[in-house]
Amino acid sequence: MQKFSLVALARQQLERATDSSGGHAADTVVGGHERVLRQTVLALTKGTEQSEHEPNGEATLFVLFGRARVVAGEVSWEISAGDLLLVPDTRHRVEALEDSALLLTVAIPR
Repeated sequence: MQKFSLVALARQQLERATDSSGGHAADTVVGGHERVLRQTVLALTKGTEQSEHEPNGEATLFVLFGRARVVAGEVSWEISAGDLLLVPDTRHRVEALEDSALLLTVAIPR
């Protein structure tokens, strides 16, 4: 059994995001390419985004802190600390409305 402090991991990723040229950083904390379940802490600095991409399985985003917007075509959702969003099953992007850390959970079909 392993225990993680998501708060500490989120702070660490935000520091990395602040130091990166793209303004974002991520670290997979549970699972990986060989597993069905994958959980990743993703941090974005205010004004940056995770570019549009295809989903690679069923996914949720849980906001650890900050505020973000998920955009899928003409539809968007604003999410903030404590919110859980079922990620749309279509191309989408994530925009940071303020410095934010998210827990991305994906179940990748085999």
